[in-house]
Amino acid sequence: MDSSYVVRAAHAFDGEAFLADGVQVHVEGGRIAAVRPRHAPVPPGLPVWDRPGATVLPGLIDTHVHLVAGDEPDALVLDAGRSAAEREQVIRRALLAQVRAGVTTVRDLGDNRFAVLDRTVRDDEPSVVGSGPPITSADGHCAALGGAVTGRDALRAAVAQRHDHGAQIVKVVVSGGAMTAGSDLLRLQFEVADVRVVVDEAHRRGLPVTAHAHPVSAVEVCLAAGVDAIEHCTCLTPYGIHTPDAVVAGLAERRVRVCPTFGRLPSLPPSPQAIEVMRRTGMTLEARFAQVGRLHTAGVPLLAGSDAGIHPAKPHGVLAHAVGELVRSGLPVSAAVAAATSEAAEACGLTGTAGRLRPGMAADLVVVDGDVQRDVLALTRIREVVLRGRPVVSAAGPPAPS
Repeated sequence: MDSSYVVRAAHAFDGEAFLADGVQVHVEGGRIAAVRPRHAPVPPGLPVWDRPGATVLPGLIDTHVHLVAGDEPDALVLDAGRSAAEREQVIRRALLAQVRAGVTTVRDLGDNRFAVLDRTVRDDEPSVVGSGPPITSADGHCAALGGAVTGRDALRAAVAQRHDHGAQIVKVVVSGGAMTAGSDLLRLQFEVADVRVVVDEAHRRGLPVTAHAHPVSAVEVCLAAGVDAIEHCTCLTPYGIHTPDAVVAGLAERRVRVCPTFGRLPSLPPSPQAIEVMRRTGMTLEARFAQVGRLHTAGVPLLAGSDAGIHPAKPHGVLAHAVGELVRSGLPVSAAVAAATSEAAEACGLTGTAGRLRPGMAADLVVVDGDVQRDVLALTRIREVVLRGRPVVSAAGPPAPS
């Protein structure tokens, strides 16, 4: 395709809102050159991708993926035994699966010894925002990924190491996790003072901090330590989910971004580990959806991130189902899709380049069959994906001349 062309669709989401009568997006040289009303004249000679039954929107952003994990049962455990060449193959397959699902940027929060941060993204792969290996305790959750430390000097050194490798965010594992054998997701791994060391050191270097936290005690530690974002934020107790009013208020007042890590293939059950957590605590999916809806109502900023790769029900490319589960939690469709576009771009430090249909933005676009505003799972019906101006997925023929 020429470097200049127009995508015209009957329906559109611009990153913040649905547009009443569709849109035409003029792409030139890898950037969005203009966004015009659907029925506006097209500049002479420009090829036009005319999609009368489709929705065009900014490329999706999955804010929580594990590129070194290959969708297998116990994927993070398996990764520890891979060679560098094998790990590269897994990362490459993961990125291609993401882009086929309309994801043009991923935020990797589960690197193994900088395999993701130290590689170069290829032209047909989504952009990558990375944390490096999660900072965790000795023998703690995700310790096999190479980020285990002991002591506050080691915490400071770990932040510096990630900064030196080009990390755009730091992840710290404040509680245990279900996907690591021997780890108890209801137990704390770090105290407030430890997490504050990570936050202070990261902020001094210009990096935000996100924290893995399942029990309500870990979420309270995160709030006290001043993290910028929380992954999962399940607020688990031995008796199910309990999110105190003070926690909800603190998250909202401080604008702490929460990624509930929704999204799984509806044809498959949750992982055995998740099923065991539900059995042990009495947590239900309905209670989880209600909790996330409550956070939204209170004004807590929510992100769409799938935890992709960690087991077969959460393969790479499942973000559309995460957006659908946000809607199931009570979010308006526009807010749920924004959680995977403009809100996600802001969380990834990409406000000026991604997540919106705006002139000057990178031409990362996805076209899906159907009207997303009426059927959010139209996001699963990918028609075209444009990555930095270049069509990389197409289910249609050549564009028509204008």
